[in-house]
Amino acid sequence: MRYDYLIFIGRFQPFHTGHEQVIRQALKLSDRVIVLVGSAYQPRTVRNPWDFNEREALLRSAFSTQENRKILTFPLLDYTYNEALWIKSVQQIVSGVVHSKIASKPRIGLIGHQKDGSSNYLTQFPQWERIEVENYENISSTNIRKRYFNNQEFTNSLNSNIAIALEKFKTTKAFEQVANEFHFVKKYKSAWENAPYTPMFITVDAVVVQSGHILLIERKAQPGKGLMALPGGFLDANETLKTAVIRELREETRIKVPAPVLAGSISKTAVFDDPYRSARGRTVTHAYLIELQGDKLPKVKGGDDASKPFWVPFAEVQPEMMFEDHFHIIQAMVG
Repeated sequence: MRYDYLIFIGRFQPFHTGHEQVIRQALKLSDRVIVLVGSAYQPRTVRNPWDFNEREALLRSAFSTQENRKILTFPLLDYTYNEALWIKSVQQIVSGVVHSKIASKPRIGLIGHQKDGSSNYLTQFPQWERIEVENYENISSTNIRKRYFNNQEFTNSLNSNIAIALEKFKTTKAFEQVANEFHFVKKYKSAWENAPYTPMFITVDAVVVQSGHILLIERKAQPGKGLMALPGGFLDANETLKTAVIRELREETRIKVPAPVLAGSISKTAVFDDPYRSARGRTVTHAYLIELQGDKLPKVKGGDDASKPFWVPFAEVQPEMMFEDHFHIIQAMVG
């Protein structure tokens, strides 16, 4: 069976020989392979150490010039809490590429391996034929990253060109940044190693908006040092969620608005529970939308947990500068 296009979606953090085998199979079955590189426009984290351009370069280094002519790569933004919007984004990219360049009614397929719940996206495109592939030698990007940042052997799962490139990456500031966060998280998690059950953490986040602006902070500590974030933190044992979000907001921003006014301005609440939302462990956050009124933005001042609070116009909130899933929380709460 021959296809005009086969689509392969993944994060490729990093691109390993399992991914390479999928693309090689796709090249045999189709005239073009569309590779959608997920988690694009993200800040560098332990789970996403390499940006789109770096991942594209790693991917292409595994193939010949002739093979690369048949491979089309595109960045794909995550929509963590809006699956319909993510599906629409995939459809728009593919329709923009296909557009009757090879055939008036091109034959399109979706190729991949459904390893767990994170691969459910493979079932969301019934308009395309499905090609299931086996997990090549059970290779895992998660294990490669763990060994890579622990300075252990990892090259058996990588194309030789990619292994060389990743060794060169170790000389960069970007590597130093992610490695520092990796070791911070590793030490942080070690405190819970002997717990009989997986620890679950409850946090709160304040989405404070006024006059087309949102109140953010700059994190001054790991993880996410230097990134922008929503004011928030962990729930104390003796307080309610609503009390916690007002407390954290006032502690981190010293916002010049009385606590009763802040509490009375809450217009929406929502729970955000993506399993991978925090590198520190399983963390479920409760977000509160606080809509303030007035033509002058309230004054703010840094507290103990934040380097610098500031008001940001909605249009200037960029995903690659936001901590964890806070960009997606803002999307869900404000639009």
